[in-house]
Amino acid sequence: MSNPEIGADCCVTAPLLREPLTEPAAVEMAKKLKALADPVRLRLFSAIASHAGGEACVCDVSGGVDVSQPTVSHHLKVLRDAGLLTSQRRASWVYYAVVPEALQDVSALLDLATPVTA
Repeated sequence: MSNPEIGADCCVTAPLLREPLTEPAAVEMAKKLKALADPVRLRLFSAIASHAGGEACVCDVSGGVDVSQPTVSHHLKVLRDAGLLTSQRRASWVYYAVVPEALQDVSALLDLATPVTA
């Protein structure tokens, strides 16, 4: 049922990734994606990432979501445990900052619209 007029490479497209993820890389990426899969956490992460310097305290981001401050702190801890944020206590506030490498890793995986070129 093959059509001799169609070349063997008619359906070949450029790969979307340079290579498949290794098992350890897939486990790490899954943790990050799972943490970001919650709408509140995604909004908090984007609020911190878009804040000046890529860092903010709980007081800066808790007003943008409709959950209590302790719940915001819990969500930020999940993001920190997934390796997406770092935290630093300053006086009575905890400041959270985006881990640039983690953001780049997630961004690179999700940037599937650009085919890999040699």
